[in-house]
Amino acid sequence: MARGEGGETYSAAATFLQPKTISDIDRSLKQRSVRKNLSVCNKLCYAIGGAPYQITGCAIGFFLQIYLLDVAQLDPSSASLILFIGRAWDAITDPTVGFFISRSKWTKFGRLLPWIICSTPFAVASYFLLWYVPDGNLSEVGKIFWYLIFYCLFQTMQTCFHVPYSALTMFISTDQKERDSATAYRMTVEVLGTVLGTAIQGQIVGGASSPCIHENDINASISTIDINSTQYNSITSITQLKSAYMMAAGVIGGVYVLCTIILFAGVQEKDPHIRKTQKPFSFWKGLKLVMSHGPYVKLIIGFLFTSLAFMLLEGNYALYCSYTLGFPNDFQNILLVIMLSATLTIPFWQWFLTRFGKKTAVYVGISSAVPFLILNVLVKANLIVAYVVSFASGVSVAAAFLLPWSMLPDVVDDFRLKNPDSIGHEAIFYSFYVFFTKFASGVSLGISTLSLDFAGYLTRGCQQPDAVHLTLKMLVAPAPILLIILGLILFKLYPIDEEIRMKNRKALEDLRDDDQLSQTDTKERCSIV
Repeated sequence: MARGEGGETYSAAATFLQPKTISDIDRSLKQRSVRKNLSVCNKLCYAIGGAPYQITGCAIGFFLQIYLLDVAQLDPSSASLILFIGRAWDAITDPTVGFFISRSKWTKFGRLLPWIICSTPFAVASYFLLWYVPDGNLSEVGKIFWYLIFYCLFQTMQTCFHVPYSALTMFISTDQKERDSATAYRMTVEVLGTVLGTAIQGQIVGGASSPCIHENDINASISTIDINSTQYNSITSITQLKSAYMMAAGVIGGVYVLCTIILFAGVQEKDPHIRKTQKPFSFWKGLKLVMSHGPYVKLIIGFLFTSLAFMLLEGNYALYCSYTLGFPNDFQNILLVIMLSATLTIPFWQWFLTRFGKKTAVYVGISSAVPFLILNVLVKANLIVAYVVSFASGVSVAAAFLLPWSMLPDVVDDFRLKNPDSIGHEAIFYSFYVFFTKFASGVSLGISTLSLDFAGYLTRGCQQPDAVHLTLKMLVAPAPILLIILGLILFKLYPIDEEIRMKNRKALEDLRDDDQLSQTDTKERCSIV
């Protein structure tokens, strides 16, 4: 019996000490690759988690400005103050939340998912109250404080959801190809989220439009103008319009909760770090390392300009369609066409960046919006042309959605290779990227409302002065085109091309394989001893 046991031990030791053949190693690596693959269900559940941010963001981006001006009946300067302070506060909360996430401990659900779950109920409640018009006896200052409080509260809760969700990309898989695939799923669902947000908000609100107001100081000859092309449906009352906005907020809040539940049920958070024995650096030291990483800085500055371009377009297109083009009853359908077009072309851009590279996709995708933006302001008001231009613009919007989030993991991988002793900074990368995009959004909204105020915008006016029409044209074409050109020039400085990306991918795979083989060998030696 003892001899048999000794023989078994000797046999196990001999098997362990025998060098592994190449086929054994290949088989082992293939098995690891299979284990790293995400199922379609995992990718879909992960992607659905991105819908709440886009649904609420689309509703706020397209409708909050016109809601504050025409429904809450605030002065343009007051609306501008609310939008700018709200976005500035939102931008500040991103690095703050990133700091707290980086200091969070791992739980049995992970480090990021608890943030997403706990913030959801507060986000939904504050979003609903944002679209509630307080008592009519409330003063202008009172309304400003009401909307500021709930706008800032919602933005804070949304940040507690979106920053960890964005960083979750690095925690669902260690394989670069799998992350790119999951990102494509996510972008498709997020664009569908913008479609859903536009459809819910636009169709519900579009079915209850308030009557416009004829200003006394408008030229008396206005009665001879075709008012029907530039005024809201006068049958319904402002009260019905308020109820419609609240109904839309309730529906969107329900969708928000449902998407969060699906994300939590279908996604497992994994630790991607190669060497788990290392201790992460402090937040401030990590922040200094991140912000001194050249590729990251160039990427976020380039996308800062392009994001500002599309946000200017987003924030003013509803007003442009309603007043300048004269389609107040069709603008929600025009916005819907843009989002549907973006949804349909996300798979194309995923194929394009895989086939031709991400930098090429940036140049082709984002620049393709320029001719259609020019056409949009040069062609006189024509509903068919407006729909055609909207569909073509959606193609470029899809590229603007997909590419930043597809390129950011490449920057994180490059940082890991150049700073192997610094781990746990994913939340910093993603929180500061979100910070700069929200900063761009705040700047765009502030510029828009102040420009309209200076131009003499008439709240719920049936007609707007010529200066307002000119301002809207500038905000939806020349300004975005200039920003797009500046952004594309800056992208020339971005150093991570396809060759560098593939080298980084191979180097990271080699490090992970070596680490896993080392851990396996150590466990086998311990078991033999």
